[in-house]
Amino acid sequence: MAKKLFQIFGPVIFAALLLMALLFSPFKLNHITSKTESKAAIGLSPNVLKGQVIKASALAHQEYVPFFGSSEFSRFDFAHPSVLASKYHRKYTPFLMGNPGTQSLTHYFQMQLITAQLKNRKAVFVISPQWFVKKGTRKDAFSFYYSPLQAITWLLTRQTNTKEDRYAAKRLLAMPAGKANHTIMVALQRIQKGEHLTQYERTYLTYQQRLLQHEDQLFSSLKMKNNRDRLVQSAQPLPSVYQPKKLDQLAVRVGRRKTSNNRFEIDNRFYNQRLRKKIKKFKNLEENWRYTQSPEFSDFELVLNQFAALHTNVMFIIPPVNQKWADYTGLSQKMLRTFDRKIRYQLTSQGFTNICDLSRQGDVPYFMQDTIHLGWRGWLAADQALNPFLTKKQPAPHYQIKPYFYSEAWQKQTIIK
Repeated sequence: MAKKLFQIFGPVIFAALLLMALLFSPFKLNHITSKTESKAAIGLSPNVLKGQVIKASALAHQEYVPFFGSSEFSRFDFAHPSVLASKYHRKYTPFLMGNPGTQSLTHYFQMQLITAQLKNRKAVFVISPQWFVKKGTRKDAFSFYYSPLQAITWLLTRQTNTKEDRYAAKRLLAMPAGKANHTIMVALQRIQKGEHLTQYERTYLTYQQRLLQHEDQLFSSLKMKNNRDRLVQSAQPLPSVYQPKKLDQLAVRVGRRKTSNNRFEIDNRFYNQRLRKKIKKFKNLEENWRYTQSPEFSDFELVLNQFAALHTNVMFIIPPVNQKWADYTGLSQKMLRTFDRKIRYQLTSQGFTNICDLSRQGDVPYFMQDTIHLGWRGWLAADQALNPFLTKKQPAPHYQIKPYFYSEAWQKQTIIK
């Protein structure tokens, strides 16, 4: 009987022991291949976004440039930054880090896993006005892209009592994910109060960090989406030589064809799937929406603080809203102008001067692909700023971080000079 039981359960027990040995091993478990890095750069995988090993491996190579944003990266077409970079053999390859629901707080904590790879490097950050709603980032969306490895790595690097640390701890504690682990929660509470971690907390967190890093090494490449075929297919309409005028003409032709079933110049498929059956419900639906008062402004300051600490030279893109759609839904153009002034002030007053501000081009035909995402001419306009920024030498940035931007007064301020 014992022999039969061993034959049944022995392999399972052996596999479990082997997995535990791998997880707790002090050694690096595997090598990330260039094929995996290339796949991850356009895969938009939540596992990669939450993890460390694949991002760090790819960004160790100078050709990969981190592109932070949200759902705009998932809409591949010939003008997508990854498609243009691949087609025209540019010196950089975007490593896309963004998905629906990723906002400043998500990016701040996932950045903690790649600080060495961001230091003295270039990056691109797309700022979506729609992030800046009254309640800020959605808790469920944050939890989906959060990993305890992010919080632990952040906690173990806190050496000083700063406004950034206290605010970041407070914001993470406001999320259910930040309270899921008791030791992490207590450590965050300590940081929020301006205290240092205890020796026990450091020992426990160091042990957990190693375990989570090994889990990441074992599992982060699983279920990683392969968008290579989409990228290749999207590049087919492009001319062999990069010519802005010809590309713009192509964008007009494609945009006209792909937005033929509605008056808002929204992609036909998007309109059919998301809007057509309930279009009347959207009439004046957004007339009271505001993007000018939000905790997101202070969450965004965390990102700026991190870029400044690492001397990361960043190009910020501010996209517009589809003006035809905004007019229909009642979204205030005056409010959008106020948002633009506010976010630009937060950037420029602290030395972040590389800004591709497209916010006033929402009425340009085929600039947007749907209601809020850059489309054919929109990405081409962004490329006019991105390509020279990423391919030519840029002056070193000089940042001056101002703690005032963590205050509730700034979050609520609407009068901007």
